[in-house]
Amino acid sequence: MILQVFVTLNGIATSPFVLLVLAFIGAYLGSRVVEIIPFTRRIIERREAQAAAERD
Repeated sequence: MILQVFVTLNGIATSPFVLLVLAFIGAYLGSRVVEIIPFTRRIIERREAQAAAERD
């Protein structure tokens, strides 16, 4: 049973369409996580402030 599930998932995971969908889902979730975590939010705010200061 376990081997059958593994083979089925391996067949799905090697499909280019499934990989594209997983890539988009991963990119979306990654961007959401970066906004949620306070440490990364501070890094982004510092970079934006630094870029704004350089433009002025």
